[in-house]
Amino acid sequence: MILVIRHFFYRSYVGLGLWPFIILRNKSLKQDKALINHERIHLRQQAELFLVFFYMLYLFEWLLKSLYYLDCYRAYRNISFEREAYLQEKNLDYLRDRKPYQGMKYIFVNPMDH
Repeated sequence: MILVIRHFFYRSYVGLGLWPFIILRNKSLKQDKALINHERIHLRQQAELFLVFFYMLYLFEWLLKSLYYLDCYRAYRNISFEREAYLQEKNLDYLRDRKPYQGMKYIFVNPMDH
């Protein structure tokens, strides 16, 4: 289910997958297939890790990488869950073909250059 909540977002962020919802900054973003796919990838990750473990790992990884990079945005872009979603967001068949826990391999992939 997609919700539009205009004042929910910080800075330039426009979408959020918060199981079972995709929350968008504005209605026109519903047409952005890559963004919707990106958030659907997060919903799958969350379901696989029973929500609580997803958020614990997400926060833990962000904290570690924030200390490592000394840059919160670069840390966010290099969280394994985000790397999977960003790298696969334009592949609209990805979720159909994705094996369970496929995202775990992104923990060991080279960081994104962002």
